[in-house]
Amino acid sequence: MERIPILKMGRYLLVTIQVDMHDRLALTLQDDLAAQVVRHGARGALIDISSLEVVDSFIGRMLGHIASITRMLDAETVVVGMRPAVAITMVELGLALPKVRTALSVEEGMRILDARTGGKLAGGADAGAPAADSAP
Repeated sequence: MERIPILKMGRYLLVTIQVDMHDRLALTLQDDLAAQVVRHGARGALIDISSLEVVDSFIGRMLGHIASITRMLDAETVVVGMRPAVAITMVELGLALPKVRTALSVEEGMRILDARTGGKLAGGADAGAPAADSAP
């Protein structure tokens, strides 16, 4: 079965969609991402859709569902890299995704996640600071 890789980056998960999405793959991604959020205690997920040239109504709704599911699991979701044509198509389809945060780049998405999650690790340390048990 085809799957989209989910990479752990510190306290966040990164999903980079490099293939054309179809309905079954979107449903698998939804299940896989929810499981990984729980497994890793992730505070956020970045979904990079910069490779997608087309987003139909089902895929657009799935992005909204994924964001809702991760929010219920105490994690934030940011969709990054949306092409202008994809944004126009989604609005024309009535898929504004009102509760989904978006950013133009992964870097900006990371800044949004840091701001939304307080920029703190689970133990209370700053995300950019070395952990207390690390060498100087």
